Amino acid sequence: MAEADEWATLETVVREHARFVFKVAYGVLRNSHDAEDVVQEVYLRVHRAGTKGVEDMRAWLARVTFRLAVDRLRKPQAIDLPEAEPLSQGPDAEHVAMHRQRVSQVQKLIATLPEELRYPLLLSAMEELNSRQISGVLGITESSVRGRIFRARQMLKEKLAALSEARR
Repeated sequence: MAEADEWATLETVVREHARFVFKVAYGVLRNSHDAEDVVQEVYLRVHRAGTKGVEDMRAWLARVTFRLAVDRLRKPQAIDLPEAEPLSQGPDAEHVAMHRQRVSQVQKLIATLPEELRYPLLLSAMEELNSRQISGVLGITESSVRGRIFRARQMLKEKLAALSEARR
């Protein structure tokens, strides 16, 4: 019976947090295939470790996911082929293409930030984790989280302004 309870708990955790766990992994890795692999590893760890004693499930999952994703980034990477997304044909196709280009540019600028600024920004920008939860994930104080997010946003603002100025 205990094993059935463990599986029911795992199923509940997966159902309630799967999207969140994927978003955290994808936020770090920027590759859906790698993010899916990390999600699977997270839930294997949940199954092995259980959830007894976990006070804040989201923060605990975010911490495990974040650490696994960062570890995966540090491993030598295979050649990463870009994910193809077909553009819709119609009057909004140009608008969609421009939006994707802007999003891509912002993602590239975020990727140029130092890790100590990039990770708090990514965890915060998903609007899923507050500074207390981020501090638990990264092992830093809440005030450090807020400061790093502020500095990251300032750097992005400056980079976007410089990019905009260069286009003129």
